[in-house]
Amino acid sequence: MTGDIHVHSRYSTDSEAEMEDVVKKAVETGLSYLCFTDHIDYDFPYEETFDFDEAEYFAEIRELKEKYKDRIKLLAGVELGMQEQVAKRYRDLLKEWPFDFAIGSQHLVGGKDPFYPETFEGQNESDVYRRYFEEMLANIKAFHEFDSLGHLDYIVRYGPRKSKNYSYRNYADVIDEILKLLVRYNLAIEINTAGIRKQLGHPNPHPDILRRYRELGGTLVTMGSDAHKPFALGFAFDTAKDLLKSCGFTHTVYFEKRNPVFVKL
Repeated sequence: MTGDIHVHSRYSTDSEAEMEDVVKKAVETGLSYLCFTDHIDYDFPYEETFDFDEAEYFAEIRELKEKYKDRIKLLAGVELGMQEQVAKRYRDLLKEWPFDFAIGSQHLVGGKDPFYPETFEGQNESDVYRRYFEEMLANIKAFHEFDSLGHLDYIVRYGPRKSKNYSYRNYADVIDEILKLLVRYNLAIEINTAGIRKQLGHPNPHPDILRRYRELGGTLVTMGSDAHKPFALGFAFDTAKDLLKSCGFTHTVYFEKRNPVFVKL
C-alpha cells in the first residue's frame, strides 16, 4: 500500500486543482489512499486568505469518496498554519469538524512569508532559519493537537542559498527540543518530498533530522508530496521509503478519524 497524505486542491488559495482531477491522477498513479490537506492559516498577514468553507469541502470529499470507493480510499484532512495566537481557534476547528488528519505546519517567520525574498533582505540567512525553528518550538508548545508536523525545515526551500550552507547540526539545540516535543506528545513527523522536487537535494526535513527523531524514540512518520497540482502526486516516494528504512523506520502511518494506521515499508 502506498498513499499520499499531503495534497492540495482548489480549496487551498495556492492551488487551482479540481479535487476530482487529483483523485483521477491518484488512481492512475496506483495510490491506495489519498488525503486532501487543504490550507487553513488563520491570521495570515497578507492579502491572501488561506481558509475554506468546511461544509462544502466535506460535501465534495463525501461525493468523491462514494464515486471512487472501489478504486481508492479518500480521506479528509487539513494543513494548519501554526501561530501561537490562533491555537484555540484550531482546537475548536478540530472539535467541530470530523477531519481524518491534521498537519501542523509553520509557514511564517517573524510574521513574514519566506516565499517572498524580502523576508530575508538585510538579514543573515542562518539567523532567519534559527528564528524560524525557535518560533516553531514556541508554536508547538502552544498547540500540539495536530497529528503530524509538516515539512519541519520548510524555510530552506526559500532561503537565498537554500540548503547550500544548511545542516541539522547548526540548529541541533532547538531542533532537538522540537523533536522531543513530538515524541512526548506522540506526534508524527512528516517526510515531505517537495524538497526533492524543488531540487534541495533532500526531502523536508533533512535526513539527519529524521534519524535524530528516530534516535529520540520517535516512530511515527507520515509521507506526503505536498502536491498543489496533480502531476506531483507520489513524487519520489520510492526514494523516500528507502531513506526512511536507512533511518531505522519500519512503517509509515496515515490517519483515519485521527487514529494512526500503520503501513509496512
